[in-house]
Amino acid sequence: MPESARLDTVRTAESTPEAPQPYAELGMADDEYARVREILGRRPTAAELAIYSVMWSEHCSYKSSKVHLRQFGEKAPENDALLVGMGENAGVVDVGDGHAVTFKIESHNHPSYVEPHQGAATGVGGIVRDILTMGARPIAVMDALRFGPVDAPDTRRVLPGVVSGISFYGNCLGLPNIGGELGFAPGYAGNPLVNALCVGVLKHEDIKLAQAPGPGNKVVLFGATTGPDGIGGASVLASATFDDESQAKRPSVQVGDPFMEKLLIECSLELFAKDLVVGIQDLGAAGVSCATTELAAGGTGGMRIELDRVPLRDSRLTPEEILMSESQERMMAIVEPGRLDDFMATCGKWNILATVIGEVTDVTADEAARGGRLVMTWHGETVVDLPPRTASDEGPVYQRPYARPGHQDDLQADSPGRLDRPKSDDELRDHVLRVLAAPGVCDATWVTQQYDRYVMGNTVLATPNDGGMVRIRDDADRGIALATDGNGRYTRLDPYTGTQLAFAEAYRNVAATGARPLAVTNCLNFGSPEDPAVMWQFAESTRGLADACQELGTPVTGGNVSFYNQTGDVAINPTPVIGVLGVIDDVNDRLTTAFTPDTDGAKIFLLGTTRDELGGSVWAETVHGHLGGLPPEVDLAAEAALGEVLAGAAEYGVAAAAHDLSDGGLAVALAESAMRGGTGCSVRVDDPFVSLFSESAGRAVVAVRPDAEAAFTELCLRHGVPAAEIGTVGGRALSVRHPEGGFDIELADLRATYEATLPAVFDAE
Repeated sequence: MPESARLDTVRTAESTPEAPQPYAELGMADDEYARVREILGRRPTAAELAIYSVMWSEHCSYKSSKVHLRQFGEKAPENDALLVGMGENAGVVDVGDGHAVTFKIESHNHPSYVEPHQGAATGVGGIVRDILTMGARPIAVMDALRFGPVDAPDTRRVLPGVVSGISFYGNCLGLPNIGGELGFAPGYAGNPLVNALCVGVLKHEDIKLAQAPGPGNKVVLFGATTGPDGIGGASVLASATFDDESQAKRPSVQVGDPFMEKLLIECSLELFAKDLVVGIQDLGAAGVSCATTELAAGGTGGMRIELDRVPLRDSRLTPEEILMSESQERMMAIVEPGRLDDFMATCGKWNILATVIGEVTDVTADEAARGGRLVMTWHGETVVDLPPRTASDEGPVYQRPYARPGHQDDLQADSPGRLDRPKSDDELRDHVLRVLAAPGVCDATWVTQQYDRYVMGNTVLATPNDGGMVRIRDDADRGIALATDGNGRYTRLDPYTGTQLAFAEAYRNVAATGARPLAVTNCLNFGSPEDPAVMWQFAESTRGLADACQELGTPVTGGNVSFYNQTGDVAINPTPVIGVLGVIDDVNDRLTTAFTPDTDGAKIFLLGTTRDELGGSVWAETVHGHLGGLPPEVDLAAEAALGEVLAGAAEYGVAAAAHDLSDGGLAVALAESAMRGGTGCSVRVDDPFVSLFSESAGRAVVAVRPDAEAAFTELCLRHGVPAAEIGTVGGRALSVRHPEGGFDIELADLRATYEATLPAVFDAE
């Protein structure tokens, strides 16, 4: 049978209106399919069905989350620094001197479970291209990771592959990995979270947008060839719950080539520098479908594409497979005809394949009213003729029902106050060591040693400090700081407060480096939106973040929603991961977390207010396997004041070190600072248990330089931040004293406990 006889053309679709189509298998609901037929006035072709199925998927359309995400814009604070907000590939903020920074975090959760190495690697590649597409040079990456129990067989399979994928791709690109998170909990077994962040720098005038203006301009596909890998990958995997049936039908995960991506980065930056593109889009989830519909929708609304001109690795691919392929390292540019030769020559210089596959077209008034006109042909036959805005911008929007689950009250009523607390100094000492050894607290060097933190030479701070920091230029001292944070325990207890606590911790971590927090990105990881309890968690979480950002003046610049993070009907703890970016005028003023020998004798101040707050704490989870009660209170005004004190302490040179208090409380903060600098400390507290293990928010410990105590105290008074002198840096132990006794833990014992957990599991493999 000739190829044309099997081809589902527009003409064929018009003459066979009742032909069965596999829309349900592609994740499309009955009413969604009916709406496509209404838009087109006929049944869709196989290629058109491919476009709508991926573009209207949960991953691409945000159809269940849009109604809640809108408040990030509606409640956005006034902020002169925001240059590009939500809706583009990444947000852009002004950082001074004509420079801007773009940053974003996204998920690659499900692909990383299917094939850990490639799933994680292509997650890095995709977020790097999002940053590149804005016209920026990527300068650093971070990752926020969650896995099941550390010793579970699934974790031992997934974690090493995820880490190798992140390190392989990032190291080959020559991008420093400057920080992130590593967490473990039973709910992530079978559904790990792999959230990747990238940050880039550019001049204000170099910002690029995803649009296709100018009828007659050429549509150029450049980068890697298109293959069968990842067909329906991220867009389908991220839009369905994992169960036995779906796992049996999972499509292949994308395969990444970081060496091709490195060439693509340098080629793209040269194209931008020569002003050879008028619109640009990377090909990530939904591939050619996404790039063509979004570029067309962002321009005149018209585009004509010859799909048979797309360079293929597999000549057997059908039009719909080409449209759904998520092959990596590909970009699509809109180029003026007069600049096309220069564009092609630049691609040739970098050995990047570039092919003209179509052109921008004008549309009539009627076509514009319908959403434009995107036409695609296959060897001369029309296989797509649809309004692109209906695919990219006008997908279904659901008001999913949501309701507070009935068991939420019981969960909150189960206070950790009923748990046995240590009754002796020996028990206190033992609990400190147990918390330090907890998988989500312990030393993460087994992971981070696989990442290059200092490549490119502009890394100023990296793991294990509270935040990562890089210079934005080789020849200047202005820098940016980044931190990501999330706490599924807190958000499970109270999604509104828990999300604000995640934001507050990331804000505090950036401030603890000496930078001033400026803007926010987020990756919202939740279970199925079809579950009213999950949607209640999501609604409360987004409301909490929007309110917090409004109060602290830090706009949400963009991010990602990842639903269906569950296996069967068991959802993960709701895990919004919040990324905060800050700016520091002089990176030489930065603060580290380490108590070092040259800070010997420095006074240690505890900033903020400590309460008996242990709901969702590491102590309750580690010692008692307990999750219940209420998370710590949030005081955003106090967080802002603390941020001012920390930034001021860095700028004025009165602080020798600073460390925020979060997981594990004061005990973990002091132990980490002591171990990182190789110098102990002696502290005195009143209530040793609450003082050591409370996870009250809005707190930090600061080592104040000798003779600067008065200046530091005045700084705290000026901003209304409670400050208590609790001890001194020095010695070879963590020494804790209280009215009825005390205990010491030698640094060697702290380190032995802290460093043993991950190697005991993964080095034994």
